[in-house]
Amino acid sequence: MPHLIAPSLLSANFLNLEKDMEMVNHSEADWFHLDVMDGVFVPNISFGLPVIEKIKKFAKKPFDVHLMIIEPDRYVERFRKAGADIISVHAEACVHLHRSVHFIRTTGAKAGIVLNPHSTVSLLADIICDADMILLMSVNPGFGGQKFIQNTYTKVRELKELILRKNSTALIEIDGGVALDNARQLVEAGADILVAGNTVFSSEDPEGMIRKLKNF
Repeated sequence: MPHLIAPSLLSANFLNLEKDMEMVNHSEADWFHLDVMDGVFVPNISFGLPVIEKIKKFAKKPFDVHLMIIEPDRYVERFRKAGADIISVHAEACVHLHRSVHFIRTTGAKAGIVLNPHSTVSLLADIICDADMILLMSVNPGFGGQKFIQNTYTKVRELKELILRKNSTALIEIDGGVALDNARQLVEAGADILVAGNTVFSSEDPEGMIRKLKNF
């Protein structure tokens, strides 16, 4: 399967989201990536349910919603109703991760599990077959434009080995510092989806940048 590109709206122009969304709609991107932050689990606040519900009207591609929040189970159904097609929750934020993953699936959304940079892939050994996607954070979550953590390549390879060993169908997504200088290496290591925020929206030609990330 060719790798997927999911531009992160966290780096888009909040004064003109419709324009940036139309660019993504017409580009070779596959998903919209939406980072939801509560100011508690991560030291930042982004956007939430009302914004997602409104911008869904303009989207022609799936919504990949990354919940960087505490007690995510309380909001899963509401995010699904607002337009989330994929809902990812942090292993570090879920007391009962197995229950959370299956709860997401009951809503009809695909379920993703997120690991922070300090969390080991081995944490997923008993749940890897229950998830549709594993999102590896390649920066510390909370802010866009951070420097890529080099150890991510090793974690991708470890995760890919676990997926194959367990006969899981989970896809591997990478979020944080993804750019042209590391995209190929990430895919070669086993990544299936690349989230790109600052790399895309700070480019003079965002649509062209998406094309390059998709077709290297």
